[in-house]
Amino acid sequence: MAEQPPGAFSRTCHRISESFHTLSKQFQDIQKRNLSTFRVQPLQEISGSFGDLGTLLPLLIALSSSYFHPIDLGSTLVFTGLANIATGLFFGVPLPVQPMKAIAAAALSRSFNQAEMAAAGLWVAAAIGILTVSGLIGWFNRQIPVPVIKGIQMGVGLSLIIYAGSLLSPNYHDELQIFLAVLGFLGLLLYPSFASIPLALILLLLGISIGLPNLINRPAGLNIWRPRVCAPSLRHFGGPSLETAVGQVPLTTLNSIIAVAALSADLLPEAPAPTTYSIGLSVTIINLVGCWFGCMPVCHGSGGLAAQYRFGARSGASVVFLGLVKLLLGIFAGRLAKRVFEEFPAAILGIMVVAAGLELVSVGESLNQPAALDSGSSCSYDQRDLTNDSGVDAKAHRDLTERERKRRWTTMFMTIGGILALKNDAIGFIAGMLCHWSFQLQDRIEARRARREGTIQLLDEDGRGHQTAAP
Repeated sequence: MAEQPPGAFSRTCHRISESFHTLSKQFQDIQKRNLSTFRVQPLQEISGSFGDLGTLLPLLIALSSSYFHPIDLGSTLVFTGLANIATGLFFGVPLPVQPMKAIAAAALSRSFNQAEMAAAGLWVAAAIGILTVSGLIGWFNRQIPVPVIKGIQMGVGLSLIIYAGSLLSPNYHDELQIFLAVLGFLGLLLYPSFASIPLALILLLLGISIGLPNLINRPAGLNIWRPRVCAPSLRHFGGPSLETAVGQVPLTTLNSIIAVAALSADLLPEAPAPTTYSIGLSVTIINLVGCWFGCMPVCHGSGGLAAQYRFGARSGASVVFLGLVKLLLGIFAGRLAKRVFEEFPAAILGIMVVAAGLELVSVGESLNQPAALDSGSSCSYDQRDLTNDSGVDAKAHRDLTERERKRRWTTMFMTIGGILALKNDAIGFIAGMLCHWSFQLQDRIEARRARREGTIQLLDEDGRGHQTAAP
């Protein structure tokens, strides 16, 4: 009797089984890389895990100390710790978990309570979830030219350096803070020559030891975390919460999803780069769960990734370690953690923020080099032929013309200028895209003018033109 072909149900089960096997293999490979990297350089991974404290601690301290208590510190430590562990295990790169800065700034300036803070975070999570599941995040990423992405990264890096100045400026008359700033800056300058030294870990221990006398004079005992549900009512989802979420969504999309996916491929080419789809899902899930318990709205930022890489992190093991520290502090010592954070010297935080900014700024160097993500594309200067939505190009590299190089630099610095001038990533993005489109319009006008004058401008596959007489 002839064998019957498998039915639709059998084929579906087979595809599901194959997908599960592939994901299981990828997960195992990530864990092997995490473990091998941690065995080879444990101190560097631990040091790198604390590299993002310069951007995390100031906002965490301000929000947890606010009179209106917009966040629950214990819940924030627990849920961001779990998020760190999950991202380290599933992505295998030192992907940070950072505060959503626009929401944090609005919460402090407009005196949000916990319900309003949660509502703003849930709005952003819902928006990012829709963009991700619908595929719009991947499409959006494919339309953005690399000069704009690198402009966003450099703009954020320079913004961090300026922010570091605000941490240091109130302490100009404090001799200890000045000494710590100079010491930390010298350490930062010498670090490239002594990369095996866990600089971030040393700075962390130094900061804790300086604040230790005040901790002893005003001790804070251990306390067990008790989760409390914070359910916003319908009125909390309107007004200030919605307005703040609208301002946060483009920042999260650009800097925490698109830019961080590109930066991961740039800094860690040996590791599989997380896709914009997976990062978008991660941001959605973290906030849809944590915000109901008073957790601070968080995302994955390119500045945090740059900081952790700068101080030695090369795998997901670093953020798994950080997540375990946060989790233990949140469950057993939330009150003590708050006291330690409050006593941490601002000068050391400032130096750590400078390090993050320098690492982000450095990615702009490769814009017109063969390592640039789109320089090997078969399209014109400003498009990418992508093998996946993380921006990795597999085609052979090609040389850029002088005109292309100037245009790329102009587009990147237009993006940077918008970010720095108006302190808004979205404005910088719009400025960069307008500059990019203006160059495309210029090409079309020149091509039409050439045809009108009796010549035809033909574009090769690589986007460069030559002219021939019109028939």
